[in-house]
Amino acid sequence: MAGWRDRIDRTSNWAITVVGAMLSVSLSTPTAHHGVILFAMVLVLLLLVIESRRYRFFDVYRARVRRLERSYYAEVFSPTKELDKNWTRILSDDLKRPSFLISQAQAISRRLRRNYCWMFLILLLAWLLKVTTPHLRLDSGPVSYASLSDCLRNAEIGPLPGWTVVIIVTSFYVWVVFAALRRYTSEGELAYREVHV
Repeated sequence: MAGWRDRIDRTSNWAITVVGAMLSVSLSTPTAHHGVILFAMVLVLLLLVIESRRYRFFDVYRARVRRLERSYYAEVFSPTKELDKNWTRILSDDLKRPSFLISQAQAISRRLRRNYCWMFLILLLAWLLKVTTPHLRLDSGPVSYASLSDCLRNAEIGPLPGWTVVIIVTSFYVWVVFAALRRYTSEGELAYREVHV
């Protein structure tokens, strides 16, 4: 469980590093293209998918450790009459035929809520800043914001018109909000107000 936890944390660290590096590249000069931030969004999404896969493996081991803690260690310290007698058989079956306890969508939702929604929010704000203030320079005096037509023109990427890029980014963030806020009925121990081990 600790090994998979470490792998999850490592992926989160990579994502934070990607966000920091891409923001410093894109916001360091006014000539840097906003596509760098969009590329960062794609990289962070890829790391989210990798981390959600790792989280599914972690969840298998976490459930085993929690079963041992609840059914063995807790009973050693404070025995109860309503002890689950089948816990060893359930643990044995799980060790013989391991299976995932949550879906990929649930894992993505949990990781979005824990870490990735904040990274995506930072990237969105940076992209909006880059598209709406194209002439942001230290020597240019007060910051001037572009009109809507200027923003759409600034949002262009190669042959893609700006309105297409805006629709793609908006659709992606609608999915991020939906995936982060979606609740599943079988949250179990990881439901709201429960300790996340």
